[in-house]
Amino acid sequence: MARHILVVTLLAGLLTSCGFHRKKYEDPITKDTKQPDKVLYDKAVNDIEHGRYEVARITLNTMINTYDQSEFLAKAKLAVADSWYREGGAAGMAQAEAEYKDFILFYPTMEEAAESQEKICMIHYREMEKVDRDASQALRAEDECRQLIVQFPNSKYVTEAQQLLRNIQEALAESEYLVGNFYYKRGDNSAAANRLAHIVEQYPLYSKADLALWEEGQAYGKLGTRFRRQEGDAYSKLVREYPLSDWADDATKKLKDMELPVPEADPAAVARMQWEKDNRLKTSTYYKATGLLRRGPDMSSAARSGSPAMTTLKPSVPPLVPQPGGTSAAGFTGDVTAAPVGQSNALDTKPDARANPPAAGEAAAATGQTGDAQSQAQGSQAQQTSTDTQNAAQNGKKAKKNKKQKPNPAQPAVAQPADTPAAAPSSQTK
Repeated sequence: MARHILVVTLLAGLLTSCGFHRKKYEDPITKDTKQPDKVLYDKAVNDIEHGRYEVARITLNTMINTYDQSEFLAKAKLAVADSWYREGGAAGMAQAEAEYKDFILFYPTMEEAAESQEKICMIHYREMEKVDRDASQALRAEDECRQLIVQFPNSKYVTEAQQLLRNIQEALAESEYLVGNFYYKRGDNSAAANRLAHIVEQYPLYSKADLALWEEGQAYGKLGTRFRRQEGDAYSKLVREYPLSDWADDATKKLKDMELPVPEADPAAVARMQWEKDNRLKTSTYYKATGLLRRGPDMSSAARSGSPAMTTLKPSVPPLVPQPGGTSAAGFTGDVTAAPVGQSNALDTKPDARANPPAAGEAAAATGQTGDAQSQAQGSQAQQTSTDTQNAAQNGKKAKKNKKQKPNPAQPAVAQPADTPAAAPSSQTK
């Protein structure tokens, strides 16, 4: 008997997977007319319901190109996207996302635009990997769900998108916590404190946020007394915002040992944690046993209330990483901007910077002077050199003249006798 039941179940699953089931199209047109565009649209919808997606797209494209002013044009574009969505596969989902984005771009005020954005979110949500693997699909799903909430705040899909966003952020926070806990167990307390603090700031609804705060305080405590303030802030936040946590009493004891004030529990936090504990999603034994066989992460412990994080915070720097004290030490801290050239003939009129010899460029860079200042300095240096040359020439002429006038000290003059005629005065010679 059990064998027959198993065979019937397998046959039913095989028939279902082979496409013998019919699933009604979600966006039909109830208007019953014999207009040719309506006939084409109904035929395409029937093909979509029976799994003939390629035929349906050919029919819809024929209708769009032939009756470009049809009242069913928007429905036809949406049906093309839905056909790719139902077909599935990596290529089908990528094409479906592109078609949905085009529909939102051309028809942003239609009710189906919010539905299209919701399906884009679901495309990436279903492709999420486990928390210890690639998180690119989870990040894309987070961005698309945020886009739905921001762009269509009055849509009926907002509540569903908020819960999807809580589930996604639960998986992202769990992935970050695994890294922080690895650093914590390894003894790299600086990296652990930085990673765990970012988790609590970015994802306050995370189911293990209280444990992350406790390990953050422990990591700061192991870094020394100079991080006493950060350690106390972690314990205080744990007692104030997660009062029903299993580590709240230990955090209170730590604050008393550190002679720091113990904050009061937030009543709103108490009510939220109590509601989450009473309404937590209960998983079956079968769900837990088949967890390794599923592709996606386990998001059963995600929060069911509260506003999910709508912005992504910038990661902070670990506490033991040295940071520059000012802008002079840090170098350039501004933004690099680009602007069009005001004059189009700048390349023809201005000199080419590549024509300058490397030595001149290196000298200018070493001295820190601009082109004008460097030319002025070179002109001043040349003028000074010319002046020194002229002074040296004049001093040389004066030295030669003095040398001719003065006797040679190496050859002393011979003393002549007083009675010689040459030494007599001119009056006596006469």
